[in-house]
Amino acid sequence: MQQLHKDTGVASWALEFLILTAAHTNEVILARWSEINLATKIWVVPAEHMKAKRKHRVPLSAAAIATLEAVKGLDNTYVFPGHKRDSHLSSAAMLQVLRRLDRANITVHGFRSTFRDWCAESTNYPAYVAEMALAHALQDKTEAAYRRGDLFNKRTRLMTDWARFCNKPKAPATVIPIRHSSG
Repeated sequence: MQQLHKDTGVASWALEFLILTAAHTNEVILARWSEINLATKIWVVPAEHMKAKRKHRVPLSAAAIATLEAVKGLDNTYVFPGHKRDSHLSSAAMLQVLRRLDRANITVHGFRSTFRDWCAESTNYPAYVAEMALAHALQDKTEAAYRRGDLFNKRTRLMTDWARFCNKPKAPATVIPIRHSSG
């Protein structure tokens, strides 16, 4: 994230937004301003842009809002516009950012996996909250039949914690010299 903050440009901001929202590439590059409510801090991804073909409400952390503020005014339709008039960013643009930052060992989709691992290993959020944040369908059909809410308030706290984690400066390592004694 520290590298991304230094690398300005539409694709870098799109990648930052993707990381902060744990969204898929297509959801981000196809995002329109009409889907985003900055006042309520909600992005409603339409069903046609979702892998599961169901609309998905995404809570926007303060960091995600700041990213949106950086691109506000670049285009009236697309949040992350492409080079051509009335077009969205290319699906390869964020991968190109990673290559430019000499991070070819990372995939764009891998950030979703990183988010899920962080949820499981570093937080006390229940797995189903993380799965709902990723817009995954519940595998248990009985549970899916009874769970009708989208856990939005819990997901809002989760995404705020995720943004805090992502933007936490990497602390420099403390090196303690080892002295050799002669004799």
